[in-house]
Amino acid sequence: MQSSSERSEYPAHWEADVVLRDGGTARVRPITVDDAERLVSFYEQVSDESKYYRFFAPYPRLSAKDVHRFTHHDFVDRVGLAATIGGEFIATVRYDRIGADGLPASAPADEAEVAFLVQDAHQGRGVASALLEHIAAVARERGIRRFAAEVLPANSKMIKVFTDAGYTQKRSFEDGVVRLEFGLEPTDRSLAVQRAREQRAEARSVRRLLSPGSIAVVGAGRTPGGVGRGLLGNIREAGFTGRLYAVNSALPPGRTDLDGVPAFASVRDIDEPVDLAVVAVPAEYVPEVVTECGEHGVQGLVVISAGYAESGPDGRERQRALVRHARAYGMRIIGPNAFGIINTAPDVRLNASLAPEMPRPGRIGLFAQSGAIGIALLSRLHRRGGGVTGVTGVSTFVSSGNRADVSGNDVLQYWYDDPDTDVALMYLESIGNPRKFTRLARRTAAAKPLVVVQGARHGGAAPQGHAVRATRLPHTTVSELLRQAGVIRVDTITELVDAGLLLARQPLPRGPRVAILGNSESLGLLTYDACLSEGLRPLPPLDLTTQASAEDFRSALSRALADDTCDSVVVTAIPAIGEASVADAALAQALRSAALTFPTKPVLVVHVELGGLAEALSAAASTAPQPATGTAAAGTSANGTTAAGTSAAGTPAPATGTRVLHPADHPPTEADRPPTSAVRPPTAADHPPTAADRPPTWADSPPTGTTAPHPPTEEPAAAKEGEETEPETEPDSRLIPAYPAAERAVRALAEAVRYAQWRRDAADPGKVPAYEDIDEPGAAALIDGLLTRGQGLTLGATETYELLGKYGVDVHRALPAPTPDDAEAAARALGYPVALKATAPHLRHRADLGGVRLDLADEEQLRRAYAELTELFGKPEELRPVVQTMAPRGVDTVVRAVIDPAAGAVLSFGLAGAASQLLDDTAHRLIPVTDREATSLIRSIRTAPLLFGWRGSAPVDTPALEELLLRVSRLVDDHPEVVAITLEPVVVAPHGLSVLGASVRLDRPPARDDLGPRTLPAY
Repeated sequence: MQSSSERSEYPAHWEADVVLRDGGTARVRPITVDDAERLVSFYEQVSDESKYYRFFAPYPRLSAKDVHRFTHHDFVDRVGLAATIGGEFIATVRYDRIGADGLPASAPADEAEVAFLVQDAHQGRGVASALLEHIAAVARERGIRRFAAEVLPANSKMIKVFTDAGYTQKRSFEDGVVRLEFGLEPTDRSLAVQRAREQRAEARSVRRLLSPGSIAVVGAGRTPGGVGRGLLGNIREAGFTGRLYAVNSALPPGRTDLDGVPAFASVRDIDEPVDLAVVAVPAEYVPEVVTECGEHGVQGLVVISAGYAESGPDGRERQRALVRHARAYGMRIIGPNAFGIINTAPDVRLNASLAPEMPRPGRIGLFAQSGAIGIALLSRLHRRGGGVTGVTGVSTFVSSGNRADVSGNDVLQYWYDDPDTDVALMYLESIGNPRKFTRLARRTAAAKPLVVVQGARHGGAAPQGHAVRATRLPHTTVSELLRQAGVIRVDTITELVDAGLLLARQPLPRGPRVAILGNSESLGLLTYDACLSEGLRPLPPLDLTTQASAEDFRSALSRALADDTCDSVVVTAIPAIGEASVADAALAQALRSAALTFPTKPVLVVHVELGGLAEALSAAASTAPQPATGTAAAGTSANGTTAAGTSAAGTPAPATGTRVLHPADHPPTEADRPPTSAVRPPTAADHPPTAADRPPTWADSPPTGTTAPHPPTEEPAAAKEGEETEPETEPDSRLIPAYPAAERAVRALAEAVRYAQWRRDAADPGKVPAYEDIDEPGAAALIDGLLTRGQGLTLGATETYELLGKYGVDVHRALPAPTPDDAEAAARALGYPVALKATAPHLRHRADLGGVRLDLADEEQLRRAYAELTELFGKPEELRPVVQTMAPRGVDTVVRAVIDPAAGAVLSFGLAGAASQLLDDTAHRLIPVTDREATSLIRSIRTAPLLFGWRGSAPVDTPALEELLLRVSRLVDDHPEVVAITLEPVVVAPHGLSVLGASVRLDRPPARDDLGPRTLPAY
């Protein structure tokens, strides 16, 4: 509790930005003495009915005494918070601490009365719910455990705010007033309510950006050229269905349009509402634009402008000011330094990006923090012929740039219940809030696949412009935690697209058994080997020989799909000689026909891309013209650009006004650069891409019960001049992916197999056992007493044994032995046989260095061992020797738990010894760990066979090990002040286990924003 001298200090850490129910934002902050005029102005705008509900009587205006009382707080016993937009109050909440008699009181009284007032124009936006979360967190911080509120029965909205919050409540009715009392400790229901509100609010905030009814492009040049004019053209040419405006402060008098788009000198001059502003002006002019947009009621900004945090410290401060400025008006920002956004929905058709062509509509959502990688992803999904076909396109695309505000977490919230997105693909260079990302990813992955590639994995620092929380966990650990949350982790954007396209239109495999068939024995064997390397269980390849006809393929695929011993089928094909195009078309039709008959198993094709199979597989959905053999494709210019506005590779050609990318945009490496499609036979002078770099393609086949919850509704793209029209396809048509290399197909299939298994496991996650012998109150009291010594405390041996003992973790005692006589006395006290160990930091847990002597049966052996250690390693004061009772022989393991500031509480397990450390053979799980997770944790390390009887050794007691892991998990979860535990070694014997060493560190726990009120990242 604060002292009187601290009571008047302004609690700046209570300030927060929140997303409201409709997707707008508001600022929550403490009310101070400087807010008197704002309070009076706010109260004047509240209706008489709302005032009556607040004060239970007509109360037309606040007296000077009221204003003083509502603006003077000690921030301990009396606290007031306000929600503001544009600096003005839209709602207030306050609490007053009371005693058992209901009168004002101070600590140790732990109850307070709470009251709200919300401006009528902002009622229904979830303002009161957000304020309740924040005032409850403040009250808990100040030692208040219960709120009481008196509400008139007619004030149903306020009653609903309290009853819907999810806290444990008591309700009574007396003297015509409803009295509500509720505890403030978070409950499972209150957290569920809070997170559901968070999801709806953040999803709507992104939806307002992606589905605007009107757009203003600020910075559209008066003449062709420039980024702003290019953006204006891209939006117009994509067929945006809403109202579009151009804004240029230097617009000459009398000019009213740019390229037929209504033009204005300022956003303020636009007569109609503007939902979204796309800003492409130099950074120094952006603040003025933000003010204009905020005053006009613009809901969100896409800031293309560069010159922010990516440019250095001055730019970082400029970026912070931009976010603060925009949020003051309730606006959210994508960017700055963003590539833009795309929404292909037919009722929106938005291309507010630097991509000169609108991607084809589809079921895949894309998020990229890098503009260059965003270009690469769009190009790969845009490609025809040897690439991806038209019907597998994009639902929405967001390139966040410096992600100063809207991040991948926000987009995940939107995709979670977006009916137009079946698969989410994300390129991330940093994760600002891993704890929240993991939580959202787990929920999203339970509904639809989420595929992630992380850039800058080995750079050691986040890209400039990204605000990232410090973490002590290595990248491999964070990646493993993401996988446990259901994220499909891949290493390159090629793998990102490969896996995403398979998941977009094929059913999830029911298991790892793979049938392989094709007309090339060698290609089949390569596929077989690739399956083994990826942990799949391939059946022997079926060689149909090079003479196989399309009917032979159809018949073999039908038999394989009907076979109950396989879960998926990989078809391998080499091109026919001679009439290749005819044979390829027939083969594609045969495969589609077989897949139609058995719709519950995924089918993939591996082909050698020398013939036309890729084109034939995608012919039913492609709008690309078929190139003439041996000649350049019709309509292709000398520089490789087609009349349709794409390169010969199918990559969108840059439009006029497209900016030159910064070096900081992280352009793709040569290995990831989109390949070009051959339009003539390759010659010795050409450098065609390798199989590993070619994009996958698709084949049509009828519906098969794919995991996608919503059928595609996209319409075929209109044929452009010089292109063939595509045949109409069924809206639910399933696509067969074709890959140019066996390892690419199998890697994508393996990811699908692992994801499907995760989905099955997630349906039954297990439970956290309740052990009757755990003394949680005793542990809490012990921790509180220890922390009175100060923060950052590493416990001594006795305190460590006592704390762990309260959770049923017994540690073998080790007694110090500074002299041979002390060693002998310790051995007598413990009982022979004993072990003698050196505990100096450079020798601790290093039996391989010879600092341990075991099975010392008597005093003679003990003294001889003591002499050997001191002779080898130095004086006793340097060795720090201890004597410990012998434990049964077994396998040495290590158990650790740590609370990481970014990722949260993590439990780790591995075998002890240099080999495991060298190979980084450690597995991790997020705390709290369930019984199923403890079982999988033990089995997930590569050296796990040593625990289960490897090479004839006796299996160890893994149930005892699982129980130990669960007890440690409970201790850290129950007491976040326990920030680190290490148990090493833990010797697991065939019957039971022995903890031979332990250390515990206590500290003030890191802030748990996932348990606190909803907030946006601070700037």
